Amino acid sequence: MFRSGFVALIGRPNVGKSTLMNTMIGEKMAIISDKPQTTRNQIRGILTTDEYQIVFLDTPGIHKPKHKLGEKMNQTAIRTLKEVDIVLFLVDAVAGPGSGDEFVLTRLRDVNTPVILVVNKADVAGDLEADKILSHYSDHFPFAGALTVSALTGLHKEELLSLLVDKIQEGPRYYPENMITDQPERFIVAELIREKILGFTREEVPHAIAVEIASMKARENRDMVDIEANIYVERESQKGIIIGRKGAMLKEVGQLARQDIEALLGSQIFLDLFVKVKPDWRNKEGTWHAFGLELE
Repeated sequence: MFRSGFVALIGRPNVGKSTLMNTMIGEKMAIISDKPQTTRNQIRGILTTDEYQIVFLDTPGIHKPKHKLGEKMNQTAIRTLKEVDIVLFLVDAVAGPGSGDEFVLTRLRDVNTPVILVVNKADVAGDLEADKILSHYSDHFPFAGALTVSALTGLHKEELLSLLVDKIQEGPRYYPENMITDQPERFIVAELIREKILGFTREEVPHAIAVEIASMKARENRDMVDIEANIYVERESQKGIIIGRKGAMLKEVGQLARQDIEALLGSQIFLDLFVKVKPDWRNKEGTWHAFGLELE
């Protein structure tokens, strides 16, 4: 009997949803940053074996929105709860219980989907503290399962996978067995560039960034791919920060992004980055689609 199912990763921002999905898949499908609300699109990571196929949906972190893009990200995350077979509710063992987690739990009470509690960052918090968080939330909700993990180290990854396989039902292979994401290469390339920028910026700047792949073409001899990308910010001051003194930051972003993109494409690349200003783009829905943000 072949089993298949869709599994959503839900939680407040920065609890490790993207890291956990990448760990479960064994490949880097979603970018990782210590900045909250890093994930904007709903990203699917696909794990297929001879016995089962699990489609993980990495959703934007549910948070108190400050602009229309944030509102739409919340809507996307909450809608996902009703469209999947299992929900993984992630909480942070280091940060401990918080109002953000309680807010997510109120949304989970409105759906009939089985919910598994996943207490992440157990490697940092320690088993004792992680178990305390596990007990705290287990008293607040009828979870279909609960365990502690480390998305970063893979601690208890196999236990979580076994729990998921046990709960999904007989079903078809929704995606080809060699497919690990439904996102196009251009989207992943843009996300890899954005990830590097997030690593260098602070305060409001990371959230004001969008990356658009203007062109991506293989050369005739196929040994090089030329990529032109536009980095958008909302203010001139942010543009200066991204470029850096004498272009130093933009150069470093390009060098780091190039390594990951070449690993993704299996080819050398020539990466040309441009920084542009598009005022208040997060409050302009038409602009989201131009930047590849499919938040329907």
